[in-house]
Amino acid sequence: MTGHPRGRLDDVIHAPVRFSIVAALAAVHQADFKAVRDAVEITDSALSKQVATLEKAGYVDVGKTWAGRRPRTVLRLTSGGRTAFEQHVAALREIAEGAVPAVGDAPDA
Repeated sequence: MTGHPRGRLDDVIHAPVRFSIVAALAAVHQADFKAVRDAVEITDSALSKQVATLEKAGYVDVGKTWAGRRPRTVLRLTSGGRTAFEQHVAALREIAEGAVPAVGDAPDA
């Protein structure tokens, strides 16, 4: 027995807001803090808190750049974050596809 795919879900990524952040970042090389905030539809403070959790886990890098005289915060997934996201999504897909054998297909007990 290989175990249910839920055992491969990543607790850090699984929270809905963090999942949304990581999904948004997985679609791009990097993104401006404000663009992620708007895409995920949360406040600056909520995004900051969730990004700190993702950064602590090693999933997100936070960088600073300048746009004229204004500082800009840029977010990007690390390679580990991208791998964790892909594995998490694969486990979700397995769960969604249903891993329950049909009647008559179950092994004899």
